[in-house]
Amino acid sequence: MNPIDPSDLQAVWLTLKLASVTTFLLLLIATPLAWWLAHSRKWYKGLVSALVALPLVLPPTVLGFYLLLLMGPHGVVGELTSALNLGRLPFTFTGLVIGSVLFSMPFAVQPIQNAFEAIGKRPLEVAATLRAGMWDRFISVALPLARPGFFTAIILAFAHTVGEFGVVLMLGGNIPGETRVLSVAIYSHVEAMEYGAAHWLAGGMVLFSFIVLLALYFAGGKSWRVAR
Repeated sequence: MNPIDPSDLQAVWLTLKLASVTTFLLLLIATPLAWWLAHSRKWYKGLVSALVALPLVLPPTVLGFYLLLLMGPHGVVGELTSALNLGRLPFTFTGLVIGSVLFSMPFAVQPIQNAFEAIGKRPLEVAATLRAGMWDRFISVALPLARPGFFTAIILAFAHTVGEFGVVLMLGGNIPGETRVLSVAIYSHVEAMEYGAAHWLAGGMVLFSFIVLLALYFAGGKSWRVAR
């Protein structure tokens, strides 16, 4: 008998889909934010940095709980989406994406910020003397030099999203095909004392985590540093 049933395969697919969408959105959000944090001298830079890093120390269930209230029928976001006929976000894939983006934010922002800071001002100043515009300097100089930081951000954001539990459980519950991701599926099997199925899924997670660490150490080198 196959130890992995179709619902588990569905959970694996949904997890990979969630991690892919979350990582893509994080790159779009984290890149300009990391650039600003790396170069800004505003007095509120520390406040923004603390907010970005907050998920590193905040229990996932706490973040999930307040997001659930915020996006619920009586929350600010929930009332807005209802007024716009967009439906409610909790217990939907879209709600999971929003929670995952917020929860994995520091794992994308910090490696990219570190990479931008490591570049220094000299390469950008040299490009400016060659009449390269600000956008050209960013595309042609900053992004290629920060490539290791982007690689690390992609790996960490994807892996962190795959391993999420508290946030996705609070926001999405356990709806097969909609919000039942891999970590929730493992929890469901353990709760039902189906340890064989839980072993297969958990073992896959262990192998995946080990491969991620190998990729970071061998390909990312010493370019990554995420506070814990």
